[in-house]
Amino acid sequence: MSTPAITVTPAAAKRILEIAPAHPSLRIAVNGGGCSGFQYEFKLENARADDDTVFERDGATVLVDSVSLGFMDGSTVDFVDDLMGQSFRVQNPQAKSSCGCGTSFSL
Repeated sequence: MSTPAITVTPAAAKRILEIAPAHPSLRIAVNGGGCSGFQYEFKLENARADDDTVFERDGATVLVDSVSLGFMDGSTVDFVDDLMGQSFRVQNPQAKSSCGCGTSFSL
């Protein structure tokens, strides 16, 4: 069985370092809810949990817990600045559909 993989783009790594230079860790969790069934939760984190998988790029760290990781395998974490605003976005190949804002999805 292979280890689940998540790719962090250079833009996402740069933004994590900009908003949290002392503790550049962004936690991403998948929770039930949102307009499509599941939603991503993003928050800055100072500590790693025992069940976290760590993904790093250019000095920035993304933490994903073991339950969320199964929903995110193969995903790309990006940071975008567009007409909808600035935000982290997850491009998830497992998602069958997602809402317009990109934070809610269904499997």
